[in-house]
Amino acid sequence: MSYSWETQSAASPTAGAAPVEHTRQRRRSRIGIEWGVRARARALAARPELVGVMALAAALNLWALSRNGWANEYYAAAVRSMSSSWHDFLFASLDKGGVMTVDKPPLALWVQALSVRVFGFHSLSMLVPQALMGVASVALVYDLVRRRFGRAGGFVAGLALALTPITVAVSRHNNPDALLVLLCVAALWCTVRALEHRSTRWLVAAGVCVGLAFETKMLVALVVVPGIAAAWLWTAPAVRGRVHALGQLLIGGAAMLVVGGAWPLLVELTPASERPWISGTSDNRILSLIFEYNGVGRVDGQTGGPGGAGAGGGTMFGGTPGPLRLLNQALGGQAGWLLGFALVAGLSILLASRLRRSDARSGWLLAVGGAFVTTAVLFSAASGIFHPYYVSLLAPFVAALVGAGAAQLLRGGRSARILAPLAVAAG
Repeated sequence: MSYSWETQSAASPTAGAAPVEHTRQRRRSRIGIEWGVRARARALAARPELVGVMALAAALNLWALSRNGWANEYYAAAVRSMSSSWHDFLFASLDKGGVMTVDKPPLALWVQALSVRVFGFHSLSMLVPQALMGVASVALVYDLVRRRFGRAGGFVAGLALALTPITVAVSRHNNPDALLVLLCVAALWCTVRALEHRSTRWLVAAGVCVGLAFETKMLVALVVVPGIAAAWLWTAPAVRGRVHALGQLLIGGAAMLVVGGAWPLLVELTPASERPWISGTSDNRILSLIFEYNGVGRVDGQTGGPGGAGAGGGTMFGGTPGPLRLLNQALGGQAGWLLGFALVAGLSILLASRLRRSDARSGWLLAVGGAFVTTAVLFSAASGIFHPYYVSLLAPFVAALVGAGAAQLLRGGRSARILAPLAVAAG
């Protein structure tokens, strides 16, 4: 019997439908991507103040960047090892032989090592991604404030962060702090998005950001969690609504634990003979690195810190712990110059909103102000190894409060006439 392929195709009208439909889907997908890019470009064009502050941040972070050389050679050596071996890449090995890890989780170094794999091993391939992270942080802080307080407030916040000395410094360096700042700001930004529509999806995104920040610098990433939790629960409507909000918060927390615990779990489950020694520990356990060297030891004092054995103190470790530490010679000029204005700004928003659940500023203040207070108290009390550049994590919270406060004061009214001179004097 003669039964050709053409006959079979004629008998099956839908035989060519799948390829045609696949082509249509690809075309629709491409059109969607192009539309999204154009929409973002139009959004940027409609906000010249955002473009300006991002351009300023890019200029400060990228100008003559190569003069910093290898920056922190400890991390530069690790990036070189990680870029030449996937095993060393996975475990953040400090040396090419895979003998010892660095004393931090690997996410920030993964970014640098991937850049080195693409562009080759030189200082700019490590430092340019860091500089761009600083620019992204400025953009997120702008939008974090704009969503509640308008474009003027967003501009002031972005400008304050872009001009904070320690922000520029860490954005031009290969320490993990630039990524830590970006991810913590992203967590707050996602939280504000979640508060707008009581969205579980955005709350989960915030949890993912905190988890990634944990994979960048461990427990210090959790400074944003108390404020996020307080904002979410406080603004939930009615008793039943708060029970539901608690469930949503637990889902976001689960996302944080899964993402943040992925690499430590991998290290814990890998036999010690098949991975490098965990730097910063005496027992080769990842839990010791998390909870001792990069955890309690940083707060309670540890060998080499200003309050621990063999302490040198002084400006190298941020000076003496205490209530005024953030304003001392070591830290005040780096990120403390707007603390007074930020405190008065937070107070003005508190008085204006009275933390009413119906006022959108209440959730914003609890989230951002909570991160500010938690970080400020932690850094003021820490008696372990504490470097001045750690206050870069406080800078975006300060900048956000300054931008929000400026927006409140620009609206005028009796409270503005009282609080404006007080804010300037506090600054």
